[in-house]
Amino acid sequence: MSAVTAAKAAAPTTPTSGGAAPARPRRKRVPALWKHKALYLMAVPGILYFILFKYAPMGGLVIAFQDYLPFLGIGGSPWVGFDHFVRFFSEDTFYILLRNTLMISLGMLIFSFPVPVILALLLNEVRTKWFQRSIQSVVYLPHFLSWVIVVSIFYVLLTTDGGSVNNLLVSWGFDPVPFLTDPDWLRPMYIFQEIWKGAGWGTIVYLAAMTAVDVQLYEASELDGAGRLRQAWHITLPAIRPTIIVMFILAIGDFLELGFEHMFLVMNSLNRDVADIFDTYVYTAGIENGQLSYAAAVGLFKGLVGLILVVFANRLAKRFGEEGVY
Repeated sequence: MSAVTAAKAAAPTTPTSGGAAPARPRRKRVPALWKHKALYLMAVPGILYFILFKYAPMGGLVIAFQDYLPFLGIGGSPWVGFDHFVRFFSEDTFYILLRNTLMISLGMLIFSFPVPVILALLLNEVRTKWFQRSIQSVVYLPHFLSWVIVVSIFYVLLTTDGGSVNNLLVSWGFDPVPFLTDPDWLRPMYIFQEIWKGAGWGTIVYLAAMTAVDVQLYEASELDGAGRLRQAWHITLPAIRPTIIVMFILAIGDFLELGFEHMFLVMNSLNRDVADIFDTYVYTAGIENGQLSYAAAVGLFKGLVGLILVVFANRLAKRFGEEGVY
């Protein structure tokens, strides 16, 4: 055998397209959990919070299907099935609560939801940075106040016994207006307080979304002769549309979740007919009257309605080409 033939025999053969590739040494793969361990460690407190205070308490919803007695516990209380739900839906109270909750919730969606978007658009057009930040801080400040302080401020302003607004009306020759006790004024006052307290937080969210808008789009539109209004309508609003849709879906999920604390503070014996909502009724039935299973059934109904609304709104958003919440 010649030297050339021996060299060819000793040389490694290259696999063809039809043959099997030679086995490669396995590389040590780093688990994704360990690779991003810092991010997971940062998320641990939030995950534990939701597990302990959001998901774990959901096990107590089983009392909605029991005649729960505290001294017997969940395991020893008798099972009644859907009796509490049948009772709730068959009472006239259900329709009163549904009417009051829906009217306030619709008012919140119509009047309260657009306010942060409008404020963000207006602040985005302010070119003086210190003035923009000052207005932004003033608008955002009420978000840090508790509802006790907010309602107390409005009580001082609106009470007929020396309130600033009624004193001004009397000085102009008008009769004092019972803002705090007249049922017709409860819903407008409630919605206005929600706007005053919560508009600043939503404004911050939309302003943050506006920072991602490409500045070159505004420059190109200026060359085409577009003014500030057209730029806001055709550039800014379409750019923050995904954020608006996400916030709207979250607002839909809270459609029946108006909040107990706020309504409990503005409610009194004179406006209870229009102020009593699902949240206050759960407190009255569960805490004041001791009907824990019945109150749990009412709360479970409210939560299921919110879940259904979120799923429906998210699917509707995806059908129109948006990302949605999940």
